[in-house]
Formats: sequence, structure tokens, C-alpha cells
Amino acid sequence: MAISPAVDIHDLHKTFVVPEREGGMRAALASLVRRRKQEVKAVDGISFVLSPGEIVGFLGPNGAGKTTTLKMLSGLLHPTAGTVTVLGYVPWERDRGFLRRITLVMGQRNQLVWDIPPIDSFELNRAVYRVPAAEYRRTLDELTELLELGPLLKKPVRNLSLGERMKCEVAAALLHRPQVVFLDEPTIGLDVTMQRRIRGFISEHNRRHGATVLLTSHYMADVEALCRRVIVIHHGRLLFDGDLAKLVERFTSHKTIVVSLGDCGADLSPYGEVVSCTDGDVTLRVPKSETARVTGRLLADLPVMDLTVEDPPIEEVIDRVFREELS
Repeated sequence: MAISPAVDIHDLHKTFVVPEREGGMRAALASLVRRRKQEVKAVDGISFVLSPGEIVGFLGPNGAGKTTTLKMLSGLLHPTAGTVTVLGYVPWERDRGFLRRITLVMGQRNQLVWDIPPIDSFELNRAVYRVPAAEYRRTLDELTELLELGPLLKKPVRNLSLGERMKCEVAAALLHRPQVVFLDEPTIGLDVTMQRRIRGFISEHNRRHGATVLLTSHYMADVEALCRRVIVIHHGRLLFDGDLAKLVERFTSHKTIVVSLGDCGADLSPYGEVVSCTDGDVTLRVPKSETARVTGRLLADLPVMDLTVEDPPIEEVIDRVFREELS
């Protein structure tokens, strides 16, 4: 028996009509009579399917259409054209069954009430989603343990740090145990330690409950830690949909070699492009086809203390995807 997709998008479009005018009083007066408008294609015919239980990275630069897509998937926006189903529901119909089974977490938006403790906002969410008391208590205990919320639950939200508040925001969004989770920059602005905790929680929540997760992030560490599959969009169009490792393989023609020599005095330019040298660790960029030969030469010619061969950072790969699309 075939398993129904959690999210199914086909030829999705969203166009906004934006008023525009020149600066100055004359242009302002003229716009009262005849207003000029411009059509902006935020999403331009994307299609993809998410299977139940997948964690998928949704990548693109600012203005690529990621947040607009998530808002259509969660029912906050109507598309201009195309079809979408999430768990079999049409999102913008805002069916009660649909709303109980999805959630949207936006790193730059607050759902907690500023002047009251998170526990009171949690109780409000319990009432809104009609979560039975026993189930609510079990879920709250689990979230409190995984996110270390105990000391935070009774403090007013305004007294919490950004990282503490974000942990509570995530907990509030998951109290009703949604089957599909849309995460829009959930770690934005957080320090490295808090980013790691949020990533670990998302992974554990997916493992325990099989929730489907669509994640946007500018922190590539989030994507590398959580996602095997990535979807890349730019100017509202789909550029890549597939395995993260295949993205790296497809869009990189070189490897990175880090050689530990103890100091930065040696000239390694004959072996490849010298990218940097920090504390005696020299980073070289070499063509993939030359990696084995260069590695052998380095080991034979120099007093190498350590050597590693890596794919380039994922940020570099994504940047190349965008540059190829624009060229």
C-alpha cells in the first residue's frame, strides 16, 4: 500500500502586486490619480513532495521565496496558481483538522505573550488546540526535559534571553504534537551553544514522533546536522532537489586539504591554491582529480603532522548554485 505524502506541491505560484512611484511631490500627487503597479513573482512554479518523517532543508538567499512558500503551506497565504496538499488538506481552507496537525515556527516572530510566563501561554495553546489534560502534561514534561525549560516556565517572557525565549517558542509550537513542522530560521540570532541545543531537539523530536520537518536556515550547520535532502530555490524557482551529498558532488570541482605543519613558513603554492594558514594548519584548494596525487606529494615532501581531505563548506556549494543559476 502506497504511503500518502505529508506535503505535495505542484506548480506553485505566488505573485504580489506592489504599488510604485518616483520620489517627490509631483509623483505623489500623480499617484493619487493614476497609481503604477508592479507584479513581483515571489514563487514561480515550484513542485516537490515530502514523505512522512523526512527532515528537509529548504535553502535560498533572502528574497528567494522560502517564507512565502511556508506561509502558503501553513494556510496563511493563498497561492496565485498551483496545487498544495498537506496531510491531505488544502492549507488555505484552514480546516480544523489541518490546523491541529501542523505548526509554523518563525524565528523572527513571537507567539508567546510578552508580560506573562511561558507556562500561561502554553495553557492557552492547550485550550486552543483542545489537548486533553493528561496528554498535555506528558508532552510538556517531555519538552521541558529535552529543552531544559524548568527554570524558565514561570518567568515573564520579557525577562528571558533570546535563546531562552526561542526554546519556549519551539515548545509552544509543539505542545499539540503536530505531524508536520515548518521551521523558518528557528536558530537565527542564537549563540552556537543554543543553536546546537535546538538542532539536537529537532532531531530527537523527529525520532520520537516521526514528524515531517521543512527547515529554512542561513546556518549551514543546521542543514548539515539535520537534513539528508535539500531543496534549493532562487527567485522563486527550483534549482535543486535531492541528496545533500549529491549537491556537494554536483556543484564542486575541488577538494579542501588541511595540512598540519606546525608553522606557516612553508610555501605550499606549488601543491594547490593556498586558502589560509592558522596555527600551522594550511588549507589548500585542489581539483578533485588531483587530490590523490597532491596528497601523496605532500606526505612525501613535507614533515606532515596531520592531514585531512574534505569537501568544501556547504555555504560555498550553495553560493555556486546561485552563481550558476544567474550566469
